[in-house]
Amino acid sequence: MRLGIVTPVVTLLPRAHGPWERDADLEAIVAVAEDADRLGYHHLTCSEHVAVPRAVAEVRGSRYWDPLATFGYLAARTSHIRLATHVLVLGYHHPLEIAKRYGTLDRVCGGRLILGVGVGSLREEFDLLDARFDDRGARADDALRALRASLSQTDPVYRGDHYRYDEIVVDPCSPQERVPIWIGGRTARSLRRAVELADGWTPFGLGPDDLRRMLARARESSVWERRVAPLDLVFTPERALDPVGDPERTRLLAGELVDMGATVLNLRFVSHSLTHYREQLDAMRGLGSPL
Repeated sequence: MRLGIVTPVVTLLPRAHGPWERDADLEAIVAVAEDADRLGYHHLTCSEHVAVPRAVAEVRGSRYWDPLATFGYLAARTSHIRLATHVLVLGYHHPLEIAKRYGTLDRVCGGRLILGVGVGSLREEFDLLDARFDDRGARADDALRALRASLSQTDPVYRGDHYRYDEIVVDPCSPQERVPIWIGGRTARSLRRAVELADGWTPFGLGPDDLRRMLARARESSVWERRVAPLDLVFTPERALDPVGDPERTRLLAGELVDMGATVLNLRFVSHSLTHYREQLDAMRGLGSPL
């Protein structure tokens, strides 16, 4: 079982962050990243929103550190931990823009990139960025195929319904032969997209019953049957975990997701200070079975 963390400070989601995070600075993020790297955690996350309309900030949160800049810095302060965009909104970017920028990041960090992507749902932000909203699903599918053809190629060629290019050079590109792509979302369509076009599914806002139901239906589909490689299931516990204060409940909540087929856990922790958060990181690694 691989354990990753929803990086504190870089986002402030309502009711999902410790009060200390509001005034924490870059060095707090670095301290967490260095600890997680030393302790053998699988990945850190950083999500993307460009400009959140004030009217929805209370629901979506208002703070989103830019993942490219954040990970570029953390790449130099860590050695092994993977850097997972969680998630980029495909509709905000041309696939070649992602391939170039994140391919460069992957070279900077020595092949540790995980490209988490999503279709997006905030129409106001799409409108603000002059991005197309109504056909975003079809365009995202085409962008995923284009990314798979382009991320690790200096001479990418792609011909799809929405994106077409050849006779171009993208240098540098990712050093990984196959950059892991995770699909974020909370719908059956996001799971189908992951099964068909990606390496992992990282749902949000779904409880265990919803996850079980969606997975059971997906596993009965012909798309699942045609899949050759295993699909990473990257699950986030519904509640922040407290391995210092309540290790048994932490083990129970995490173990439930493992029993459902999770291959990676994406963790939030109860924390009252940076010191407390770092203690939680250490305690989580010491829990043992079933983790």
